[in-house]
Amino acid sequence: MAGQAEHVAGQAEHVAGQGAPVDPSTPLFEVPFVVLDVETTGGSPTSAALTEIAAARYQGGECLGVLQTLVDPQQDIPPLITILTGISDPMVQEAPRVQAVLPSLIEFVRGAVVVGHNVSFDMSFLNAALVASGREPLTNQVVDTLALARRMLRPDVPNCRLATLARELDLEHRPTHRALEDVRATADLLHGLIERASGYGVFVLAELIELPSVLPSVRAS
Repeated sequence: MAGQAEHVAGQAEHVAGQGAPVDPSTPLFEVPFVVLDVETTGGSPTSAALTEIAAARYQGGECLGVLQTLVDPQQDIPPLITILTGISDPMVQEAPRVQAVLPSLIEFVRGAVVVGHNVSFDMSFLNAALVASGREPLTNQVVDTLALARRMLRPDVPNCRLATLARELDLEHRPTHRALEDVRATADLLHGLIERASGYGVFVLAELIELPSVLPSVRAS
């Protein structure tokens, strides 16, 4: 919704829990994961701004809640970005500014492991917005499905772009460069990678986080 961050399929405040880091010895089926994705006006948080934020909270493979909102970037959206994402200037005119969205996001990710495909990109924009609004950056543990895919799936797939992996692995959801659909595709990928990781003896959070540095490095894509 353009007017406010909305919670779907669950109460975000209820599932947020406490702010302590997740115990690294937690079995993966008990870990609260928040998969997130952002759309932006460009590639760098120093010059570009957020246009959409989405996140979904999972535990044991079940979706517990969803947060999604368009964001007023307070700058023009370049035509090429509109072509890529479908998000246009008129769509965000009545959307909240990012400062109004951040409190809901902070509560939604509290006490969870944050997951994204090239998660450092999403975190860089979110943390830049948090710092600019006088808040502390997120310090959640993170899992990057891109890093995991590069170690676990190459060279069996042409590349590790989310769209390619969704096609090659026949994931239920396909990315569209809209934040919520990309979140759902990334969640499908995460659960598939966790299943594959069991073949490497990975069953707890610490082992999953360490997996990209343990497996041999392969050609990036």
